Formats: sequence, C-alpha cells, structure tokens
Amino acid sequence: MSISAALLPEYDLEMATTRKTLERVPTEKFDFAPHAKSMTAARLVSHLAHIPFWAVMTIGHSSLDLAGNPPMPPVATQADALAEFDKNVAAGRTAIAGCSEETWMQPWSLKMGDKTLMTLPKIAVVRSWVMNHNVHHRAQMGVYLRLLDIAVPSVYGPSADEGQLG
Repeated sequence: MSISAALLPEYDLEMATTRKTLERVPTEKFDFAPHAKSMTAARLVSHLAHIPFWAVMTIGHSSLDLAGNPPMPPVATQADALAEFDKNVAAGRTAIAGCSEETWMQPWSLKMGDKTLMTLPKIAVVRSWVMNHNVHHRAQMGVYLRLLDIAVPSVYGPSADEGQLG
C-alpha cells in the first residue's frame, strides 16, 4: 500500500470530524475568546478552515518562507468558514492522493527569511502540521464550545453532549 493510500482514510476521518466541530460555531460567537491570551473564535475557525491547504503547499513546494508569505485572509461567517474548509479539504485530498512515494520523502523547510526553522520529509510535515495540527486546534475549539454552552461533538468516542458517536 502506498503512503498516500494509507494516509487518506485518516485524513478523511479527521477532516470530517473537524467539519462537525466547525458546523457548531455560530457566527454571532466569533468574537468570543476564553482568555486575553487566547485567539478569538473567528481566528481559530479561520485557522481550522485553512490548515488543510497546507497539504497542497507542502507537497507542491520545497519550502515556505513566513517572512514573504502574508497570512491567509480570515473568514467572516460560519458559512464562509465551511466553504473555505471544504475547498481546502478537497484540494488537500487531491494533493495527498497524487503524491508519489519519492515526493513524500523529499525534504521540506519552514523558513523565516534567511533562517531555516525546520526541515522534515514532506510526509512528516503533512502528518505533523496538517493532521496533528488540525486535531490540536479542533480540540481547542471543543473547549470554546463547552465554555459557550454549545454541544461538543463526539470525536474519538462519546462526548458529554453526544452519548454515542455522532
């Protein structure tokens, strides 16, 4: 089995679960932040909507320079977030499905101008900075939902709001 074929079921599962979480965040709660040091729900929703596109950037390029790359634009509404997320999930899935074994093993670097912050094989970047990063911020959004008294979806097992996998 190829790396792409092995990775796609996990990608599909994690992205579907993230979409369930994003569906729960109403636009009128986008200004919410649980703490002064926390990002707003709008910023977190935007980040989650953009993360799947990182698979495209990683597979299609050898590096990303944060100094020369402006941040992706924030989403304004829940509907915009879901549309952006769906578009990026589809693009990420296409990139993963079409990635060769050789390309997966090529190095990819994150840079800040002349400084290289990290270099990893592309497969490690997609697993860490797309898949795991998505899970991390989805869990963070679960805390926001709980604090807003919005039902938290089941993820890997039942949530306190959903007694079974939903």
